[in-house]
Amino acid sequence: MANVVQANSDAQSSPAPVAAQQRVAKPSRSGGFLRLVARRLLLIPISMFFVITFSYFLVEMMPGDPALAIAGTTASEREVTIIRQQLGLDRPFDERYASFIAGVVQGDFGISFFDGQSVRESIFRFLPASLELMVLSLSLAALIGISIGAMAGYFRRRAPDSIARIGITALQAVPEFLIGLLLIFTVFYLWRLAPPPVGRLGLSDSYPDPVTRFLFIDLIIAGDWDGLVSALHRALLPVLTLAIGTAAYFAKVSRTTIGAAMESRQVQFARACGLSEFMVLRYALLQARTPILTYAAILIGTLVGGASIIETMFAWQGLGQWGLASIIALDVPAIQGFIIATGLFSMLVYLALDLLVAALDPRVTHE
Repeated sequence: MANVVQANSDAQSSPAPVAAQQRVAKPSRSGGFLRLVARRLLLIPISMFFVITFSYFLVEMMPGDPALAIAGTTASEREVTIIRQQLGLDRPFDERYASFIAGVVQGDFGISFFDGQSVRESIFRFLPASLELMVLSLSLAALIGISIGAMAGYFRRRAPDSIARIGITALQAVPEFLIGLLLIFTVFYLWRLAPPPVGRLGLSDSYPDPVTRFLFIDLIIAGDWDGLVSALHRALLPVLTLAIGTAAYFAKVSRTTIGAAMESRQVQFARACGLSEFMVLRYALLQARTPILTYAAILIGTLVGGASIIETMFAWQGLGQWGLASIIALDVPAIQGFIIATGLFSMLVYLALDLLVAALDPRVTHE
């Protein structure tokens, strides 16, 4: 009995097994996640420096003379020279570049050459409209596209899959502006189900006080329910235009990832356990969430400034429409501010994507 007691005492006082020690010594997942956040945040200033430099050199290489565009073709050489001096375009290249970098670091993007407004204030004024259009369009596109893709992936290599692939290919081949024109002709002109594409509110509606600069939220705060209904009614065509074109991409990536997940061992094991087909499809969707989230982030980064033609077509008054008008007018500070704003927004979206995927997917390592 004494020997047994001594053995138990030795076992309790002896070091833990090597495997247990390694588990204890292994860094925690939360610690790795914090290091991932720190690394991503450190990359943003470096990336923004290259974006700022790229925007400056890109605008400098653009053909045309902003001073001549402001003065007009009938202006004399002396008048053009005076305008160029007022805008600071006669200064040396390196001096203008250093002044531009210093201003951007302080949050000053300059003054528009044409309307005299602060570029930073213009970005804050037009960005919320683009964000509202993007959120509504992507939400509807994700709902339609993932549903079609899940159906095609579930019935892979069968009739529903073939029909879905034909529809996806057809939608991808049609430009978004053509979809918008067709919707305007059918939904507005022929069927009279939507108002004319002349703005976000009707002529008899009044814009609310810009509390948040988001029109729908400000209308709710102001209690203007008739204005909210009018704004939602006028958002129908532009939201449908972007959603139809974007839903095809959601459907394509969902079909590929969910179809592969339906043939994986995890799904086969779930079926062997006697789970219902609904639960099997749910597990397949969970397995395919990372590629779908990645593609959604890419679309968010591109649509915030890439929907300029759609915004112009429907007079949406967003950042893309403002940026396109600035490019046409050769408004150098506005173009540079537009590039920097969209670049920074894309980086923040991709940062949020990395953190979201790392938090949701335990297969992703943080090291």
